[in-house]
Amino acid sequence: MKIRSSKPRKQRKFLYKAPLHIRRKMLSGHLSKELRQKYNRRSMPLRKGDEVEVMRGQYTKKRGKISKVNYKKYKVYIEGITRKTTVGTEKLVAFHSSNLKIVDLNLSDKKRMKVIDRKVKTIGKTEKTASA
Repeated sequence: MKIRSSKPRKQRKFLYKAPLHIRRKMLSGHLSKELRQKYNRRSMPLRKGDEVEVMRGQYTKKRGKISKVNYKKYKVYIEGITRKTTVGTEKLVAFHSSNLKIVDLNLSDKKRMKVIDRKVKTIGKTEKTASA
């Protein structure tokens, strides 16, 4: 396993050169307290259909479903949160994942459910061995 550098220059280089499968993991958001207790996880990768709440910035406490996730730019777009352009058209506002909190998960994908179940089961096994 490679040890990542703590130098800012190398961190930025890692961000810019990261492959898409790693960028997906970097675009993770914190779960709400209810979801955290339910799934025994602190965060999950964001995906289209998840309902999120904005935690920072001009649109604080606004909620909406994710309409698009851009892994190249590390940005997330939320339905209903728009801004007027100079031409006068409406444009979706881009958010960074660190400023969002997941309120409701999109569990329509079976693979995503398997990932969650796997994590919950491993937590259960470690609790049983610790109590024995």
